[in-house]
Amino acid sequence: MYRLCILCLSIIAGFPTVLADEDIEARLTAHVDSHESQALDLLERSVNINSGTMNFQGVREVGDLFRAEFDELGFATEWIDGAPFNRAGHLVARWDRGAPRILLIGHLDTVFEPASPFQRFEWLDEDHARGPGTTDMKGGNVVMLYALKALKEAGALDTMSIRVVLTGDEERRGDPIDLAVEPLIDGACWADYAIGFEDGDGDPGTAVTARRGSSSWSLRVSGRPAHSSQVFREDIGPGAIYEAARILDGFRTQLATEPNLTFNPGLIVGGTSVDLDKNAASGSAFGKNNVIAEFARVDGDLRAVSEAQLSMAVERMQQIAAENLPHTQAEISFRHRYPPMAPSPGNTRLLELYDQVSRELGFGPVSAVDPRRAGAADISFAAEHVEMALDGIGLMGDGGHTVNEIADLTSLGMQTKRAAVLLLRLSQLE
Repeated sequence: MYRLCILCLSIIAGFPTVLADEDIEARLTAHVDSHESQALDLLERSVNINSGTMNFQGVREVGDLFRAEFDELGFATEWIDGAPFNRAGHLVARWDRGAPRILLIGHLDTVFEPASPFQRFEWLDEDHARGPGTTDMKGGNVVMLYALKALKEAGALDTMSIRVVLTGDEERRGDPIDLAVEPLIDGACWADYAIGFEDGDGDPGTAVTARRGSSSWSLRVSGRPAHSSQVFREDIGPGAIYEAARILDGFRTQLATEPNLTFNPGLIVGGTSVDLDKNAASGSAFGKNNVIAEFARVDGDLRAVSEAQLSMAVERMQQIAAENLPHTQAEISFRHRYPPMAPSPGNTRLLELYDQVSRELGFGPVSAVDPRRAGAADISFAAEHVEMALDGIGLMGDGGHTVNEIADLTSLGMQTKRAAVLLLRLSQLE
């Protein structure tokens, strides 16, 4: 009887903790529902401020808008001036309490500069709105902010430490890049977990556990000029254009079947004389049908899902470029901009937690998106420095980077609730 009483008391003693957790989660979701109109208003106001990456004043204005919200929440905020890396800058907000330490990532800029005709938030119906940056990614910033507001109101924010980094140059990275990404890397080295609020592939049934990096390559080829009637002669060779074609086809035949690896020649010029301006993304050439081409230039990009895959691809492309046809020479160079967010057991575990949250909230399962359906993003600079990373949990929609960027506003509350409960449960992990 005594042992039974002790067991009963133990069970009863356990109930308050369970009920308290359930009560907190209920308070989180109720707060999100009761503040949806405020969240929509903030989204509309932020979208109506042009913040194309090179519109420094506009990026700062959007930063000021969100900074005021974080100040009101009690976060310590800082604007990092972007002059040293030729951009507007970044907003960093800190909330330092206990463990765990969680880095939340968003960005303030869009691809739509002031000259774009696409400038304003426009309601299409009660569930959809069009506007520059609605999903990429001012909507994600709103999801993040209102998840934190819900946690603060429920008293749950005091059990964790948060660092928010909202960059001002995600769409067009500043230079030198080491300075431009310093707050992201510093935040990641401080954090246990990193969560990005991009929109992924726009499907609320997916989230991002792996993103491919973004690199560029430049191929310079030279050959021996001569009259076209002498092409392929032993002492003359095939010329620069044939050699460029051989190299490009070698890339295709030897690497195209590698999973998640892509390499695209986006611009090519060839002839007797060539000029290729990388900054203007344009080129010109002079040549005649009866003259063997002396020069060829090709610019392209390279996307790999891990550093190992990237290294393999670079090495193989260099080997192919070096196997020159007679009397030709080729040189290939690479520039690495975004590192890969490689798949990892930690990232998979974080997705499993997010999936469990989604199912228990009644929103259905969440699976990993195909890395080929999600481009490079800010979280790529952070992922390798944390135990777990996840991205693509912002506002859903379609048409990003186009004048048909449309937000599915039915996903706003869902994504905010998912994020709030995920952060709460991360704070409860031992």
